Amino acid sequence: MELIDFSLTSDYIELIKLLKLLNLVESGADAKIAVEEGLVECNNEVEYRKRKKLRSGDTVIFKKNTITII
Repeated sequence: MELIDFSLTSDYIELIKLLKLLNLVESGADAKIAVEEGLVECNNEVEYRKRKKLRSGDTVIFKKNTITII
């Protein structure tokens, strides 16, 4: 499992944008599909909202990667 710290440059980042920005998916469409299929956890719960606003302190788990928003 890889641990990734992601530093925000604004108040929040949307979930699908985070996955794409970190190159965990090949495209925005792949990010949307991953979220729709329940493959992404946010704060220890399966997250189905593609545009969920992630803020400092949130944790995302996807494909054996744990991303902490700082």
